[in-house]
Amino acid sequence: MTQAQVETVTSGADKAKLAVAALLVVGAVAAYYLLGQQDAWLRVVALVGLLIVAAVVFFTAEPGKQLIGFGREASREVRKVVWPSRKEALQMTGYVFAFVVVMALFLWLTDKTLEWVLYDLILGWRG
Repeated sequence: MTQAQVETVTSGADKAKLAVAALLVVGAVAAYYLLGQQDAWLRVVALVGLLIVAAVVFFTAEPGKQLIGFGREASREVRKVVWPSRKEALQMTGYVFAFVVVMALFLWLTDKTLEWVLYDLILGWRG
């Protein structure tokens, strides 16, 4: 079942919230470096605090709400996945490993054959 995609129009308030969130992120990084003479814990608290406030502001805007909705929908879809049993996973891993070994041997043989044809037979560089 596919859901119809609804395009939402971003309001001026949402744009302002996104701008404030971006400024808070820039401010967090700036505060971290401007407090360079202070203790490390104060710098980290300022950085983390401003980043948390920026995240809260972002998630109150429509794009943040859409991101939360996307996360919930993705989580719901992951619960629908039928995961293989341990036996099936080990079998498939064995098949992939065997295929890789066979392909490696095939490519090595092809390379050595072409090397022999080009260098020994055609150009006569060896032997």
